[in-house]
Amino acid sequence: MNAIVTVVGRDRVGIIAAICSRLADHNVNILDISQTILQGSFTMVMAVDLGAAAAPFGELSASLAELGKEMGLSIRIQREEIFNAMHTV
Repeated sequence: MNAIVTVVGRDRVGIIAAICSRLADHNVNILDISQTILQGSFTMVMAVDLGAAAAPFGELSASLAELGKEMGLSIRIQREEIFNAMHTV
């Protein structure tokens, strides 16, 4: 199963490293990544493969949300089909 991870918050050193490390801890493979910084605001969208994930989706979601709280970021993960349905006109 694939999922989409979105990250939004104030830019700072180590955001990408921390999120990638957390995903690696859960054996989640990153398929694609796009990030930008606009006037100090950091945004990132990642497509990830959960096929070999070491934790259930809910546990991974909670882990990412906790990391976001620690870093002052909004980090969300959604199943790819739900993300696509929400963003299709």
